[in-house]
This record gives sequence, structure tokens and C-alpha cells, in this order.
Amino acid sequence: MVNWSKLDTVFLDMDGTLLDLHYDNHFWLEHLPKRYAEHFRLTPEQGRDKIFPLITAARGQLQWYCTDHWSEVLCLDVATLKGETRDRIAYRPHVTDFLKAIRSRGLNCVIVTNCHPDPLALKLEVTGLDRHVDAIVSSHQLGKPKEDTTFWADLQQRVPYDPRTTLMVDDSIPVLESALAAGISQCLAILAPDSQKAPGTPHPVIPSISHFNELLPL
Repeated sequence: MVNWSKLDTVFLDMDGTLLDLHYDNHFWLEHLPKRYAEHFRLTPEQGRDKIFPLITAARGQLQWYCTDHWSEVLCLDVATLKGETRDRIAYRPHVTDFLKAIRSRGLNCVIVTNCHPDPLALKLEVTGLDRHVDAIVSSHQLGKPKEDTTFWADLQQRVPYDPRTTLMVDDSIPVLESALAAGISQCLAILAPDSQKAPGTPHPVIPSISHFNELLPL
């Protein structure tokens, strides 16, 4: 599944890979529409009908992940609202053991995320995740999402790496397809990003796991 002997660098997505995607799904699909409806004196259904098409239309673009963008569009302080559900921020199973194992092998371990810097700071405050990795890069620093195949060449300017000796782990198939197209030699999909939902269907080409215990010991 993973050829560890041929790796120098491990790139890891954050939301849905290291952290439970339930936090983000709950926020965008339930909490934000509810708070929007309360603010503008709408019914819950009207709130969802207003927000869901906007979110769907922006999927895969950098603005889809940008709390500043949604604060402007929705006339709400989205970053502050994200803090209201911080109790749902949590690690996925076996993550800390996996991160310790990566570093014990001497591999360069980097979080590569589409998360906006504001919610990223909140998640690091709650989890201390930054203490387990060598670096963290947000796509907002590069001005393009991971789904853009040119992202990976720009990433090399911030985190030098050899695509031939790099693994990318993500719960997003479009991101993994982008990484493969950019020459990253090994990719691994996460099938169970949200603890409240059933695992997804394996990709026909990209290998996958549900949880990191399937890779332990490395």
C-alpha cells in the first residue's frame, strides 16, 4: 500500500485526514445555516436554501475554504461562529501514533491543507497538532487550492521536496488526482473522514484506508 523505503517526505491533509471532518461538516451543513437564519430572521429551511447553493457553486475553488470570503458574502463573522462549535474539533483514530511513527523514521512530515489561517489557528489551539509535524502550509499562502495541479510546484518553493520520494495522504480524491498529475509518486486516500458517517467507496486506482492503524507499525 505504501512503500516506506522510497520516501523522504510525507504530506498530510488535515481536515478529514488527521482531524475528524465531523466538525467542518456540522459547521457548514448545520450550525452556519442555523445561525444565518437566526441573524436574518428566516426559517431554518430558508437559511439552508440560501447557503447551500452558494457553497456548492464554490466547491473546489480557494474561496470555498476561505472564511473571509464567506463572512463577506453572508454578512456574518464566520471565523467567530466557527469557535462556537470548537468542542467538536478532534483527532481521527490513531493519528498521534501514526505521526510519532513517521517522525521516528526520520521522514519530513508536513501538513498541506486548504484550511484558511483563521480556523487553522483555532484547530491548532484545540489539538496542538503543530507539535507533531515539521511544518504546516495552507493553500491560502500560495493563492490556489490543492485541486490546482500547479499548486504542487509552488509548494516546492516553501517546502523543498522530491515528488519521486513523497507520499500524499488526503480524504479528497480530486486533491489526490491533482497530486498524482503533478508527479507525486505515492498517494493514499482516507475513506472514513467523518466519524459520524459510513466510509466511502475505494478508488479504483488510488489505494485507501479507513484509519491509520492499518499502516501501523510502519
